[in-house]
Amino acid sequence: MVLVAAALHVRRALVYAALAGAAWVALLESGVDPVIIGLAMGLVAYATPPARTDLERATSLFRLFREQPTSEFAHSARLALQSAVSPNERLQQRYHPWTSYVIVPLFALANAGISINTGFLSRAFASTITLGIVLGYVVGKPAGILSASWLVTRLSRGRLRPPIGWAALAGGGSVAGIGFTVSLLIATLAFQGPQLQEAKLGLLIAALGAAGLSFVVFRATALLPAHFRVRALLGTSDVIVDLADPVDPERDHIRGPEEAPVTLVEYGDFECPYCGRAEPVVRELLRDSGDVRYVWRHLPLNDVHPHAQLAAEAAEAAAEQGAFWEMHDLLLAHQDALRPSDLIGYAEQLRLDVERFATDLELHAGAGRVSADVDSADLSGVAGTPTFFINGRRHYGAYDIDSLSSAVRAARARAAMAP
Repeated sequence: MVLVAAALHVRRALVYAALAGAAWVALLESGVDPVIIGLAMGLVAYATPPARTDLERATSLFRLFREQPTSEFAHSARLALQSAVSPNERLQQRYHPWTSYVIVPLFALANAGISINTGFLSRAFASTITLGIVLGYVVGKPAGILSASWLVTRLSRGRLRPPIGWAALAGGGSVAGIGFTVSLLIATLAFQGPQLQEAKLGLLIAALGAAGLSFVVFRATALLPAHFRVRALLGTSDVIVDLADPVDPERDHIRGPEEAPVTLVEYGDFECPYCGRAEPVVRELLRDSGDVRYVWRHLPLNDVHPHAQLAAEAAEAAAEQGAFWEMHDLLLAHQDALRPSDLIGYAEQLRLDVERFATDLELHAGAGRVSADVDSADLSGVAGTPTFFINGRRHYGAYDIDSLSSAVRAARARAAMAP
């Protein structure tokens, strides 16, 4: 029932809760452990990036509310905003305080209680249950992850291999040995009485041991020489490319050396205030890093920025006269003045052929090029601005100078190890 609701893209949490409750009762009455329904609920809460069409719909409904602030329009705008975000993210935000600060701690306290004394410890450390759990988590998990990855790499002759280095893989495998809440749940299902107490102690020891082993692995990796450390952490495999439309020097607007090992692509909007804030950061990054080429691609958010489309076409009109970057800088420096008369004034300031520039604007000569950039943004899953890609890999998180510089250094290190 829950899977059917997910397949039909039902978005109301109450429907999921009702169906999950009914499925839980059905499993309990049939003799099947109802914990399975919890796993199923986790699988059906899908996560997807917000679609641009959903964002545009939410914007139009919010504008209706802005013009007529009635309760009906407020309700419609709120539903549109919620539906633009995937169920996974909405559920995380809605229930995060309860799950993180109430449910999980209560579960841990209710299930981890053990009475420790000398007799119990001597019996537990001689128990195959305790020792098996400790060895399984602290040794078995990293060994299993490493050996399975090595086997796949060997059998595929290197075509399939981890996207990270072996030291990072070993560290991740040791971190995977830190189990607590789910491990306690499984232990309570598998054991009872003294055996359950021994299993709980094994889980606590395993969590501490796996944490200690993780520290040792990463600390030892940090002591390696720089070249070996980079290879051990990043590996030599090709990175997963998120940018659907590769950079084309014959078509794209490029600032910086064309043969640079690191390429920074930005999908931007000349009227977007966040793009305006990112511009000096990008400029500082290019100034400090001589081996980075920067590519601007248009993504005018016409539903929120009424002048963005014409500004993008103005940049293309300037590009026809060899002044794309000069116009790019002016547009981002004057984001509050992007009317047609302002754009003509910028063309005069740059000493372009103003008549030709105005004709191109009037005929929307650059609209096709802008549309092609928007299509490439859709293929790459870009819905907002600014969105950055570094060597084809999408940059998530902040775009301050420290974050972008760190991502560029990692991309540079990967490029240096590439064959």
